[in-house]
Amino acid sequence: MASDHFSCSIGEEFVSEIESGLESSEIHGADLRFHGVVRKTEDGREISGIRYSFYENMALRELEAIGEAMGEAYPDHLATVYHRVGEVAAGDASILIRVQTAHSAAAFEISREYLKRIKETVPIWKEPVFV
Repeated sequence: MASDHFSCSIGEEFVSEIESGLESSEIHGADLRFHGVVRKTEDGREISGIRYSFYENMALRELEAIGEAMGEAYPDHLATVYHRVGEVAAGDASILIRVQTAHSAAAFEISREYLKRIKETVPIWKEPVFV
């Protein structure tokens, strides 16, 4: 799903596959990419990865609502959010948040706010796969 400043998707593709298709901006000086990577431990126990599940329609609607609200709060930025679902191995990225702005400080602030809102409201659940 996409708007003028925001696009989002959820799928089983690797983050690197999604990232390779992103276009650059000629008007933004900052292009910040955040990867949330699965750690090899969860609650002090070793894991092989995390199994992500989601409520598809609600998750996409919530991501769109976040994108709309962020556009109002932080005009003049472009953002792409991709969340991987299915089994994601330890060491692999499960989320990509890409923010483009005129200046780097704003890109960091906006990226942090996207991640906070996604974690708080988007119905994506994780189940550790213990070794």
